[in-house]
Amino acid sequence: MMLAVAPRVLMTARMAGFRALSTSAVARKDIVQETYLRELKAYKAPEKAPDAHKGHVREFSSPAQPQAPSSPSSSDIASQLEAYTSSEPDVVEASVPQDVASEQQDVNEYLKELQADIKVEAHH
Repeated sequence: MMLAVAPRVLMTARMAGFRALSTSAVARKDIVQETYLRELKAYKAPEKAPDAHKGHVREFSSPAQPQAPSSPSSSDIASQLEAYTSSEPDVVEASVPQDVASEQQDVNEYLKELQADIKVEAHH
């Protein structure tokens, strides 16, 4: 046999259940948060050995002082000058081939044409 329960009573019972669930969820959250904070405060980082950096960091040594260049002696200069003047200079002929000369004339004519005034005929 089914008992007839008033909808208001049923709704009140459901609300009480939800409140109980939400209260217990908050209580669980507080317990987790408290545990986390307690463990975080109790944590201590392990101490490192004083020579733990060995192998990761190289020792610095300053570079050696550079030597000033020595000035050449007069005999070195004389031998270099003699070698320079005794070698035969490369002679390059400055003759312009005929093709290049005619090409330059064509280019000059073309440039003159470009500089000339352009006459535009009116279209009616």
